[in-house]
Amino acid sequence: MKNLLTKIALLGLIIAPFAAWSQTVQVTGEVNTPLSLDGTTLHQFKQVTVTRKDKDGKTDHTYTGVILSDILKKAGVPMEDALKGRNLTKCVLVNAADNYEVAFALAELDKNYTDRMIILADTVDGHPLPQGEGPFRIIVQAEKKPARCVRQVVGLKVMSLKP
Repeated sequence: MKNLLTKIALLGLIIAPFAAWSQTVQVTGEVNTPLSLDGTTLHQFKQVTVTRKDKDGKTDHTYTGVILSDILKKAGVPMEDALKGRNLTKCVLVNAADNYEVAFALAELDKNYTDRMIILADTVDGHPLPQGEGPFRIIVQAEKKPARCVRQVVGLKVMSLKP
């Protein structure tokens, strides 16, 4: 019996990193093309890395993922040259599995407005995000507080702040 439990535990260690590939992030709201992103889909985008300190501000970690604006462009959200006028009243509401929510103005995500990268990450220091953080996490480069580095992201909803 002990051997069987050991084998089951080892199998769990092998399978766990791949479980993230079956969970999804839904891109909805004011988009032309709603998306459902899993690990496979996310890796079809250009991958980038962002270095960010842990919540204690002591240790640097390297996160790998996709620039959030690239995902939004794929969903048909006005970005870059189309991000002007009324489109500047739009934001992205990031939803986590525990109902935590954070908002970003589209201009905060667009390379025509900022050099700071905000990514949807699925790895940290070359490994899948640990349970409780992933499988997907928003990482905000060079922000003083980690409050908008959302763990366990399940949704990105684009919405206008103006009716």
